[in-house]
Amino acid sequence: MNKLKEIFGGDTRQFGMIFALVFLIVLFQFLTDGLTLDPGNVINIFQGNSYILVMAIGMVLVIIAGHIDLSVGSIAAFAGIVVAIAMRDWGIPWWLGILLGLGIGAVVGAWQGFWVAIVGIPAFIVTLAGMLIFRGANQYVGKSNTVPVGEDFQRIGAGYLPELGPATGYNNPTIIIGVLVCAAIVFGVVRNRRNQKKIGAVIEDSRVTWIRLALICIAILAVAFLMASGRRGTSLPISALILGGLVLLYGFISTRTIIGRHVYAVGGNRHAAELSGVRSKRVNFLVMMNMAILASLAGMMFVARSNASGPFDGVGWELDAIAAVFIGGAAVTGGVGTVVGAVIGGLVMAVLNNGLQLLGVGADMTQIIKGLVLLVAVAFDVYNKSQGRRSLVGLMMKNFGGRATQETSDTVKQES
Repeated sequence: MNKLKEIFGGDTRQFGMIFALVFLIVLFQFLTDGLTLDPGNVINIFQGNSYILVMAIGMVLVIIAGHIDLSVGSIAAFAGIVVAIAMRDWGIPWWLGILLGLGIGAVVGAWQGFWVAIVGIPAFIVTLAGMLIFRGANQYVGKSNTVPVGEDFQRIGAGYLPELGPATGYNNPTIIIGVLVCAAIVFGVVRNRRNQKKIGAVIEDSRVTWIRLALICIAILAVAFLMASGRRGTSLPISALILGGLVLLYGFISTRTIIGRHVYAVGGNRHAAELSGVRSKRVNFLVMMNMAILASLAGMMFVARSNASGPFDGVGWELDAIAAVFIGGAAVTGGVGTVVGAVIGGLVMAVLNNGLQLLGVGADMTQIIKGLVLLVAVAFDVYNKSQGRRSLVGLMMKNFGGRATQETSDTVKQES
């Protein structure tokens, strides 16, 4: 039993959110007679929710910094309609359209970051205003019409990895990517253990490490094989590939860079962070700008998947992104949360939503159940804190790069 606890990070509760995800998958697999883990359905879950998960990555940094962003859906819709019109009327290529969309996100983010970081208006008010402004801008620019996009642009939301290599019955590039991801994880863990050994740190039992790595790699390879075994022409979606790259990038930034530690420090205790030399205005400005850029990217991914940009794109997206972040372990008060946790929280909502749809549950009951799941997840965490225990969801994500506020503050002080 003790070994089992060590495998799951010293406390089985730490992986509670992953257990919840696995439980939902197994439950719906049983209730839907195997439809949940059908290759086509697995691909659909990732392809249909990648844009929400992309926004969750930016939202978790905003919430860690102690803010919230209610405008992401409107920003995504605004960027989507401008890019669609630019490609249709101006004839710009798809890649220039993507750069244009990211540029719009940067400008919008700078606008909102200015009011939040420089003027000092609460982000709730600024982004509430932004939600109205950019929703109206979407309808004004697009004249409330639906604007189609070209096939080249559609690949970032509806495309798949191509079929390459010998006929194995699987999509070879998807299998190769799954193997490479596993190899990278094993390499990183081995290098980390070697570095810990060099500095004389306490090293985890090697058997525990290898068993944990085996479980992670089995899960990754299982997903890769499922996606690779779908009907010919489908495989790992390009949108999921973009999502994976962003998870790696932002996971690294949030846990291994100075700016990442500063975000945690500002969210945990802004005054203490400023006394330690952290420039909180710059941090707040950057997280708001980053959020708008990712919202624009998410908007373009959605437009690409639906083949057109419309006046009702982005409605309610901010609520899905915020729910994913809180289910994934972020604290309402800021300073706590992880990128991987937010993505896992988003996947929990995605699997729940997909499973209920397969069972034929109506949209009304689906909304009620999703709301209850969010409420229970946060209430459970608050209860644990009131009992003098550490944040449960914080513990869950500890081994995925999460940092306690105090640890971050100490790091900031050392850097100063």
